[in-house]
Amino acid sequence: MTQTFFVEHIETPTGRMRIVSDDAHNLRALDWDDHEPRMQDLLRRHYGANAVQLRQASHPSAAARALLAYFDGDLDAIAKLPTATNGTAFQHTVWSALRTIPNGRTVSYGALAAQIGRPKAVRAVGLANGANPISIVIPCHRVIGADASLTGYGGGLHRKRWLLAHERGERPLFDEPRQGATP
Repeated sequence: MTQTFFVEHIETPTGRMRIVSDDAHNLRALDWDDHEPRMQDLLRRHYGANAVQLRQASHPSAAARALLAYFDGDLDAIAKLPTATNGTAFQHTVWSALRTIPNGRTVSYGALAAQIGRPKAVRAVGLANGANPISIVIPCHRVIGADASLTGYGGGLHRKRWLLAHERGERPLFDEPRQGATP
């Protein structure tokens, strides 16, 4: 069965974003336009090939308004946004735990694994984190390496760096990676 989701775009300090919601106003996917192939891949993985049809939204959603408020400094604007996505029970456990990390704070993959009661599942937590289709709202950018280093982020490390600084109340500058450079 094909599901219809609605797509809209917003301009942010970190680039143009694509927001995907369903008709019940649940956020289904969120990523930057320059990472659309990643979003399409995650939608296929979570729902199946050709199982999602995207239509242009007719008016701004609550998710779009909340994300714009977040980028404008109201960090709590996205806290209560309803989300829905397919995934395994383990992925949903990790994604729920991610939403409990306070703004501006970070945790390691190991600490997150321990928090969900699976201290040996550090790699699986990393994989679930990477399979998160709803960036920022399910704040996978708040997970760092055991040595406190910034580790991979689907939107690029330059965005992860910006988001963390923004959440700490700093006035971050957004530096896009140079062409051919690794973000």
